[in-house]
Amino acid sequence: MVSRALCYNIINRRIYIPALYGNLSGLKASYLNSLERVYRRKIHGEIITPELARYLTELSSEIYRQIGILIDRNGTITHVIVGDAKGIIIPPLEDYPLGRKALRGLRLVHTHLKEYPLNQDDLTDLALLRLDLIAAIGIKDGLPGNIYVAYLMPQGSEKEIEVLPQKHFYTFKLEFHTFIQSLEEEMQRAILFDQKDRRERAILVSVSERPKYMQEDSMEELKELALSSNVIVLDTLIQRPKEINPKYLMGEGKLKELIINAMNRGATLLIFDQDLSPSQIKAITEFTELKVIDRTQLILDIFASRAHSKDGKVQVELAQLKYRLPRLTGKGTAMSRLMGGIGGRGPGEMKLEVDRRRVREKINLLEKELKSLSEARRQRRHKRVQRGIPIVSIIGYTNAGKSTLLNSLTKSSVFVEDKMFATLDTSSRRLRFPREREVIITDTVGFIRNLPGDLMAAFKATLEELEDADLLLHIVDASNPRFEQHIESVGKILEELHLSQKPGILVFNKIDKLEKEEVKNITLRHDSVAISALDTSTFQSLLTAIEGRVFMPWRTPETEKTAEAIR
Repeated sequence: MVSRALCYNIINRRIYIPALYGNLSGLKASYLNSLERVYRRKIHGEIITPELARYLTELSSEIYRQIGILIDRNGTITHVIVGDAKGIIIPPLEDYPLGRKALRGLRLVHTHLKEYPLNQDDLTDLALLRLDLIAAIGIKDGLPGNIYVAYLMPQGSEKEIEVLPQKHFYTFKLEFHTFIQSLEEEMQRAILFDQKDRRERAILVSVSERPKYMQEDSMEELKELALSSNVIVLDTLIQRPKEINPKYLMGEGKLKELIINAMNRGATLLIFDQDLSPSQIKAITEFTELKVIDRTQLILDIFASRAHSKDGKVQVELAQLKYRLPRLTGKGTAMSRLMGGIGGRGPGEMKLEVDRRRVREKINLLEKELKSLSEARRQRRHKRVQRGIPIVSIIGYTNAGKSTLLNSLTKSSVFVEDKMFATLDTSSRRLRFPREREVIITDTVGFIRNLPGDLMAAFKATLEELEDADLLLHIVDASNPRFEQHIESVGKILEELHLSQKPGILVFNKIDKLEKEEVKNITLRHDSVAISALDTSTFQSLLTAIEGRVFMPWRTPETEKTAEAIR
């Protein structure tokens, strides 16, 4: 609860009395005035002046409630907070963001009605809010008694928090500015990354009831996605709870530990491997000022940075808006109208509802535009089909080497990068075979397991290209230890697209990273072709297979085996 701000008109100038925070119910006007006068005080080199400490303990003793003040490094009091007999609740500190500093630049000093030390709630607030320090002044006969002080320690220290031995207030000495400058410098030295690097720094989190090995595999992929998005990964956390917490995904205590660890390491971002519901994102972000995103949003961000064509940009923007619409939240009553006056005339829609309405309108526009683009693509495909030129589509898990293969086969220069989802826009090139025969080779967006539904729907228009393909080349990164899961994931997506019956060739890529015996075993086990997209001398078996399946469709792996047996 915040007190009503008083203001006075003095020579046409408004002077605002700063607000009071906390439990103000039942306080007399004289006490409110006394509390507001605290803002006039100025603190210099000490944690708090003896005069102000006595003023607070006397007032706290009279109203029988704890009183806290937040002080910035200039010695200005920014917040005056009233609690109850047991504690205070610190208000939101949006005006004093952490940014990339080790500490917030605010210290908390509050009274304890009796002489008892800092409790766990005090220490949690210190760590979660990254305060410069926290101090509690015990009250004895209405006057300052003992003082209890704690502050955060640099990363890598034996203790995360240093709690100083209790001392009587009037014997306690600490030159605050010298102390805090030295502490922050030590904290900066303990940070293991270049502080001039402006990239996001993330902690990756997986909370699931799945087996641990599956979580570890998924976490490795999440790490690759984060690196593809140019994010620095500082740490990972894998948890297998007995049951999933519907509000926070993990337990509240574990969430606090995670946030404290993230802040100690200098993280700016939490990335969850699981998709978070709008209510879960809201609940988690209420605990911290760190950005919180899930796997889907990370993939959407990567797509947004990689889309270059008109089709790609429209599809990504549509997927982003559909993802964000249910996550638009605001203060007050959501999706309501403020009605009043005659005939229901009033101030109109709330900002939140206006935002949602605009998003829906934008979604409708993009869907119409996407339909138009899809029709143009359909006409282009129809012309290709009419010409009678066979179409071979390259598909596969993201970063399997599809674009590299297209470049090597057709001597073209499609963009290639060793990152997930480097290719978003469909590319088509001609590949000439002997006897004046040719095919059109198309490169498509990479697949990934648990592809976000909105993204799948948005890119369905692009993946329609596969419907007209005469042959699918399923490229697999043979050097990836999870390649079998990748094959399975691609197979599931093909089933969803009703393309699992399309003729296809399984092609293992990157064999230059494996031993020859291992390559031989893999190709025999999976009845596949093995290549290195960087070495054209390995292409003969692939080109023979393509020619046999496209120009002699009666030739299948089964008929080839039969023919070989007869020979």
